[in-house]
Amino acid sequence: MSDAPILAVADYTLDYRTRLGAVRALDAIELTVGRGEVVGLVGESGSGKTSLAWAIMRALPANAIELRGTIRLGAVDLRAQSGTDMTHIRGRRIGMVFQDPAASLNPTLTLGAQFVEALTTHHGLSQAEAWSEGERMFARVGLADPPALMRRYPHEASGGEKQRVIIATAFACRPELILFDEPTTALDVITARQILDLFLELQRETGVASLYISHDLAVVSQIASRVAVIQRGRIVEQGGVSAVFARPAHAYTRQLLAAVPRADRRLVAEMSGHGKQLAAVRDLTVRYGRPSLIADLLGRTKPMVTGNRAISIEIRWGEILGIVGESGSGKSTLARALTGLARFEGSLLFDGKRIGGATDMTGGYRRDVQIVFQHPDSSLNPRQRIRDILGRPFRLYGVPDGRPIAEAIADLLRLVRLPAEFADRFPHQLSGGEKQRVAIARAFASRPRLVICDEVTSSLDVSVQAAVIELLVDLQRKSGAAYIFISHDINLVRQIAHRIAVMYRGELVETIAPEQLSTHGPTHPYTAALMAAVPTIRAATTHAGGTS
Repeated sequence: MSDAPILAVADYTLDYRTRLGAVRALDAIELTVGRGEVVGLVGESGSGKTSLAWAIMRALPANAIELRGTIRLGAVDLRAQSGTDMTHIRGRRIGMVFQDPAASLNPTLTLGAQFVEALTTHHGLSQAEAWSEGERMFARVGLADPPALMRRYPHEASGGEKQRVIIATAFACRPELILFDEPTTALDVITARQILDLFLELQRETGVASLYISHDLAVVSQIASRVAVIQRGRIVEQGGVSAVFARPAHAYTRQLLAAVPRADRRLVAEMSGHGKQLAAVRDLTVRYGRPSLIADLLGRTKPMVTGNRAISIEIRWGEILGIVGESGSGKSTLARALTGLARFEGSLLFDGKRIGGATDMTGGYRRDVQIVFQHPDSSLNPRQRIRDILGRPFRLYGVPDGRPIAEAIADLLRLVRLPAEFADRFPHQLSGGEKQRVAIARAFASRPRLVICDEVTSSLDVSVQAAVIELLVDLQRKSGAAYIFISHDINLVRQIAHRIAVMYRGELVETIAPEQLSTHGPTHPYTAALMAAVPTIRAATTHAGGTS
């Protein structure tokens, strides 16, 4: 690497103008990234990570107020560039890979057309030259059948395929700097591992300078050579990854490291005995794509897709059953079947009663079996106040001890460690972690016996995730409810589950106790692949930046 940095941010300070006055977003930021270097920027949601990325890209919102400081790309002062100048710099000299590839791609253009547009705009290639380069780059990033994929639209590609297209486009433009803003957060663990491996390969080949923004310290520790820790707009610590993560100097860094899931840190007590059976599924199968009557009459039927295939498993009273697997493995399909959201074949017994389908799921069953979804933004009505959201279960199933509903709602909020006055707020006035606590409170309002947690922490940063997990464990201990805890993070599940069920392509391939994974290892190769794909801080400190 040359001595002159590719990116140099000095004394940069940024405010946002709000109705309540100016809010400090970034405060005296000092950060450099050299040629061929990967620098990680870590911190919780709201710490200022993405604001810094937008400032570098010169894409700040209208209410941004830049108070002082410089942002330089080599010798170029980015703050001094006009909008037209930045149009030529973005893509050609600075690339960016976003968290959600679906939001980065134009749904009306094919993947190939979007790649071609980038290369013809920034490098003056002809349409034919750019198309040929697209096929080459799509193959380079591991996409199967590049000519066919280039003719597909974004909705016809998986999340992992879309992210590979974004990465291929960014690297094909041969920029000096690429900003990566949580590029694997929306992906399952195995796809994320593949994307990270691909990133490291391309980064080594091209020598591009990379700023990798994430709340996942384990990921950053595996790919970055240096790391900067940002809290409330200020960089509180930075240095070599191994040094910072092994000997953190700042309390905030220590707090983030303590929140990283560790398989050897069990958070629940072991169950005594075998436990009484609460629920059992036998040969449960879910098929999607049932033809409509009209399609059947017209002969336009398509093959049905099997989401679950002959699943047999039991859930015991007071047990936390973890279910792990990558996207498409059938985890959420099983949750939908158990809650009546998907039709199923086979048998379901709950507390000794047979449930043949949604029509057998009486009010009592729906009171006893609750689900908490991955995205609280989708499961909480944005037009209702929290008191209306939490009051509905009480109106449906009654209030314990006949108390007033308002009092029960206040107690419920305190149970999930939220202030009682949050009852008057709307969901958009809460943070992601606070909204998920409201969703958990709603599930527990009916005093359920089985709570299904479907990827409830996957969209949360590491410290908020740890707080939500602690809350769930505490609620389970107090209520005695059984959990089905669905996740793609096997290390997280190993912390809290009494048993782990591993699903792959709709099938249950293994059920194993967490302690067996530590002592004897998995018996199925797919379980081993899941364990190998999850990054850990311990493994990372000897591989920072991809080298030993």
